[in-house]
Amino acid sequence: PESGIHTVEGNVAGSRAAILTKKRQKDQQEFEDKKRKIANNTKRGSCGMDDKFAKNSKVSVSEQQFRSTTIGLVTAEEFKRASRVKEREAELLLKNAQPSSKELARKAKAARKAKKKRLKEERKMISTLSFTSENYENAFAGEVLSSKSLKDPHIDTSFLPDKQREEDNERERNQLEKEWKENQESVKREVLEIVYSYWDGSGHRRNVKCLKGNTIGDFLELVRKDLCKEFRELTAISGDALMYVKEDLIIPQDLSFYDLIVTKARGKSGPLFHFDVHEDLRVGAIDSRVEKDESHPGKVIERSWYDRNKHIFPASRWEVFDPQKLYGKYTIHGNEVNKRKYCV
Repeated sequence: PESGIHTVEGNVAGSRAAILTKKRQKDQQEFEDKKRKIANNTKRGSCGMDDKFAKNSKVSVSEQQFRSTTIGLVTAEEFKRASRVKEREAELLLKNAQPSSKELARKAKAARKAKKKRLKEERKMISTLSFTSENYENAFAGEVLSSKSLKDPHIDTSFLPDKQREEDNERERNQLEKEWKENQESVKREVLEIVYSYWDGSGHRRNVKCLKGNTIGDFLELVRKDLCKEFRELTAISGDALMYVKEDLIIPQDLSFYDLIVTKARGKSGPLFHFDVHEDLRVGAIDSRVEKDESHPGKVIERSWYDRNKHIFPASRWEVFDPQKLYGKYTIHGNEVNKRKYCV
C-alpha cells in the first residue's frame, strides 16, 4: 500500500518490496532458461541421423534422390537400373526445357504481328502531323528510318557535326597525304647532274650525277671518289673532311638537294637550287632590285685548306648557310616581291 510511504515505516516497507520484486524476477529468469534448455535437448534427441549431417547445396535434387536409393549395399544390377532411370528422367527434363519447332514458329509469328502493329501505329501518328512528307512513307516502306531521310535537303547543315562527313574528310586527307608522299619520293629518286669546282687555290671544274634525295654528305663522298683518280691526297681522307660552298655559303652536310630545291633557297650571289652553270643576259634598262638569273658552280674544298685560308678572299666572304636568314634585299627574277624590298 502507498499509505505511509513518506514515513519511516513506509520507507522500510518500500525497500523490502523492491528486494522481493528483484528476487521474483531472478527466479522467473532462471525458470525460463531451464525450460528453454529442456526444450532444446528434447528437439535434438528427436532428430534423425540424416538431419545431423549438413546436405551439400551444390548437389541437385535428382542427384540426392539417386544417392538415397542407392545408399548401402546394393547389387550391380540394381545400381545400373537406378542409373538408367536417372538418365531417362534427365533426358525428359531436357526435352521439356527445349522449345519445339512449332513453339518457335508461333513466337516468330507473334513477333511479326507485334512489329506490324507498331509500324501501323507510328504511321498513323505521323500522318496526323502537318509536315508529313514522302520521305517518311519511303522510310516506313523499307521499315528503316535513316538519319539522312529526316534532314531537309534545302537547308545548309555543313556547320553541324556529321560523323559520316568527318569520316569521309579523314579518308580523303589520308589519301591525299599518301599521294603527296609518293610524289615526293618519286621526285627524290630523280637524277640530278651537278657542276662543281674542286678548289685548292685554283678551280678544277667537274660534274657528277646523284639523286635529288641525296644529302650534301653523300654528294661529297661521290666527289671524293671521282677526284681520287687525279688528286691522290684525297684517298687518305673521307667525305666529312670536304666542304661544299655554293653562292658564298657553306652548305651543311645534313641538308639534301631536295630541301634546297623545294624551299627555293637563295645565297648571297644567286640561287642555291640551280646546280648547272649559266649567265643572265639582259637587254635594255637593268633593275638592280631584280635578282640575276645566273648560277655559279659550287666549290668543293678541303676543310683543312679552309682553316688555313679563311682570312683571305674569297674564303673570308663565306659563311655557314642558315635557312631562317634572308640573304638579299631585292626581288627574285620574275618580278615576285621579296619580304625585304626597297621603298620606291
